[in-house]
Amino acid sequence: MNKTILKKSLYIGGSYVEGSSYKSLRSPHSGEVIAEIPVGTREDMRRAIDHAAEAAKVMAKTPAHQRAAILQNVSLLLKERKEEAARILTLEAAKPLSVARGEIARTIETYQFAADEARRLHGETIPMDASAMGENRIAYTVRRPVGIVGAITPFNFPFNLVAHKLGPAFAAGNPVILKPADQTPLSAFFIAELFEQAGLPAGALQVVTGRGSEVGDELVCDERVKVITFTGSPEVGKSIREKAGLKRVVLELGSNSGLIIDEGFDIDPIIKRTVTGAFTYMGQVCISLQRIFVHRSLYDTFVDKFVAETKNLRIGDPGDETTDIAALISQKDVERIASWVKEAEESGARVLTGGVENNVVKPTVIVDAAPEAKVCAKETFAPVVVITPFDTFEEAIDAVNDSTYGLQAGVYTNSMEHAFQAAELLDVGGVMINDFPTFRVDQMPYGGVKESGVGREGIKYATEEMTELKLVCFNRNR
Repeated sequence: MNKTILKKSLYIGGSYVEGSSYKSLRSPHSGEVIAEIPVGTREDMRRAIDHAAEAAKVMAKTPAHQRAAILQNVSLLLKERKEEAARILTLEAAKPLSVARGEIARTIETYQFAADEARRLHGETIPMDASAMGENRIAYTVRRPVGIVGAITPFNFPFNLVAHKLGPAFAAGNPVILKPADQTPLSAFFIAELFEQAGLPAGALQVVTGRGSEVGDELVCDERVKVITFTGSPEVGKSIREKAGLKRVVLELGSNSGLIIDEGFDIDPIIKRTVTGAFTYMGQVCISLQRIFVHRSLYDTFVDKFVAETKNLRIGDPGDETTDIAALISQKDVERIASWVKEAEESGARVLTGGVENNVVKPTVIVDAAPEAKVCAKETFAPVVVITPFDTFEEAIDAVNDSTYGLQAGVYTNSMEHAFQAAELLDVGGVMINDFPTFRVDQMPYGGVKESGVGREGIKYATEEMTELKLVCFNRNR
């Protein structure tokens, strides 16, 4: 694979353009150089926006069935090359191969959902005569493409989270300029190649790599860009919102997802699932299970079984079929998590299993942590979970809500009353009843409250975010 991706180029206006400078992309697992990636400039981004402005005219005139066919073709092309795509993920993101294959399977389905949405994007008729002033008038709405979409994407799901931005944008008839995460540009160039093969008009998708402070700012601030869709940290999200002016902004930001395990619930069937929710892709998942609140009557038993199952996870090379845990995305993140765990211990927390070894954070289970400790209050984005007992269900609800985030939460309970209580009172964008908060399928609305973001993804909902609603009204009074 290294021989085929030694040097990449910017993808601008349907052509591959040499960068004025390059940087080495290294494997998080081995540290070896796996590619040379162009460092785009503000001028590169301005040229991309120029091309996107022309492509917007073409995309707006492209009928729905053609947009759907392009998205369908990409889904089929990705299916044909799914193993190659999975291995790119393993190479550039250290995603264990089995998990990488799961992401590609979801991405194939996500583009299929987008193809379906292109065909059923519609408005509605308005009952004008509900008002006396509306008699003899007929009105309806249509959804029109909003224009250029700027997509800024993270490293953790570089195929599927990109699909959640490209799919809705193309379904709605918009061009996209994609700025991928620094660590995962290879997947972006790969999907651009598939869209070119699928018949997407030149300039409708462009990939510009580079510094956020350069190409990212240019994309956010240019008035010709009508929507910014961003997945990443709250700090960057707030900065984008401040700079974006009146353009539409969709932000999918941080989380420290909580799970409640209620009194009397049978914990044996959910141990493996909760461990999966906490440690899949080393916890580098927006809705990774980070805080578990267990009724005191179940607490000791749950902790013992959770730790035992955690110790069964296999640490190794992400390219190995049997690996569960591999290197964290960067050494900087390893050092950050090590300091957070140390801080928790110094304030009285106990680490039951875990630790750091080179560039790997071993699955870490913490108890007796103070709510204000960073491992509880902030987003770890690492294989770290904190388990805490509670006495009353109301106390557990309050504990989950005691957060600046609010993306998703989960509740395991035998009580319908508690289930409805959780659905009503948990201050999050999604409540998973009798499931962990890490559950997501790609057609559901997905997004949060508080510092977890603004707007919703999920193909139907994101497509609506990327359209303008236009009213057409006929006056039959003569």
